[in-house]
Amino acid sequence: MTIKGTSDSTKQRRLRLGMVGGGRGAFIGAVHRMAARLDDKWELVAGALSSNPSVAVASGADLGLDADRCYSSWEEMAAREAARDDRIDAVSIVTPNHLHFAISKAFLEAGINVICDKPMTFTLDEALELVEIVRKSKLTFVLTQNNTGYPMVRQARAMVRAGMIGKVQIVRTSYIQDWLTTNLEATGQKQAAWRMDPKFAGTGGAIADIGVHAFNLAAFISGLELEAVSADLRSYGAGRSLDDNANVLLRYKNGATGSLWASQCAPGHNNSLTIGVYGDKGSLEWNGEVNDYLTYNEYGKPPQTITRGGPGADAVAGHATRMPAGHPEGYIEGFANLYSNAAEQIWARIEGRDPDALALDTPTVEDGAAGLKFITACVESSKNNSLWTSASL
Repeated sequence: MTIKGTSDSTKQRRLRLGMVGGGRGAFIGAVHRMAARLDDKWELVAGALSSNPSVAVASGADLGLDADRCYSSWEEMAAREAARDDRIDAVSIVTPNHLHFAISKAFLEAGINVICDKPMTFTLDEALELVEIVRKSKLTFVLTQNNTGYPMVRQARAMVRAGMIGKVQIVRTSYIQDWLTTNLEATGQKQAAWRMDPKFAGTGGAIADIGVHAFNLAAFISGLELEAVSADLRSYGAGRSLDDNANVLLRYKNGATGSLWASQCAPGHNNSLTIGVYGDKGSLEWNGEVNDYLTYNEYGKPPQTITRGGPGADAVAGHATRMPAGHPEGYIEGFANLYSNAAEQIWARIEGRDPDALALDTPTVEDGAAGLKFITACVESSKNNSLWTSASL
């Protein structure tokens, strides 16, 4: 088995990475940094790590960045990095949602590739504008919908495309947590505070934070395009402006139907993401908390459990695998696959090769726009007594 990081690609220099957000007190920034380091394809060299200039500079020092590349704002970082001979190859954007668009736009216009956390933008209009900016720039844009990086998720996608479950008819997905069961945001907890504040999160709460992951996972595996939603968004936490629970019915353009449940107030669930995709010949089921396993049910035959790195795991899963079967991989590795995919695409551009020829399963700017359309449609539907609402771009 080929272990990640040992291929010929390591003969190339490490790509230079900058980061916006993710400084002291942040959660997801550290996850991105660990993921970027895992396959030895990236080196963090620059950052504007907080909206507070003093915290931004101090956070850069914490990470050992050179003082002249610890920027006090992302605007300064974009301008100064673009002017350097050793400019960053890509920027990683790990800020609250309301900043994603402006930062992405600035770095793309500076000629710098972008790796952006989800949801891609604050509004649907921003998402559609960003699609055009990326297409015009001809640069790499990777959306870190990290669940698409799991090997067995990629295998499930390949099996659906190979016709192994027949025509997809039903999709069932859920992403449920319990960390907002109490009004954690009232305590000043940073992660809860911005996620439940429309000024930073946008119009959606749980539906935008984790519901978009479930939506994206369903689209990624099934290959289906969403047509319409009927959504019921609720806020069970007293005084909350944004939803902490969402129940959504789905209609797809091929005639398939589905359901999605996203909740951050479901006691007993830490981070439970599950999906089932059901066709007229069989089904596939996956659970993110035991992500090394994929259940394949061919109609009329005993269920099969396919193990990452084991018998039945195909080349698609193998490309995203580092450890042998029985040596668990997980959350960080999912992100790491996206960072490695981004590096492969950027190197292809640097060397004059076609990045599209790599056929990597990496979420794109178009996927980000689809996610914003989903969020927007769910919010609109819920405000209209769960009226079926178009979710098609």
